[in-house]
Amino acid sequence: MGWRVVVDMDLCESNAVCMGILPDVFEVRDDDLLYVLEERPADADHAKVAEAVARCPKQAIRIAED
Repeated sequence: MGWRVVVDMDLCESNAVCMGILPDVFEVRDDDLLYVLEERPADADHAKVAEAVARCPKQAIRIAED
């Protein structure tokens, strides 16, 4: 079973907290929008993604199990 990153763009305010935690997965660009660079990160990144989920100010990020 795998997992993936899901962002609710209606909740996301592009605060870039997640990008500070894991810039290989999350990026806020010049247009002030969040982009998920790697929807299915390596298993080694699971703990960092979980940290981004926990620290998201708007609770817009979640981990979905496939």
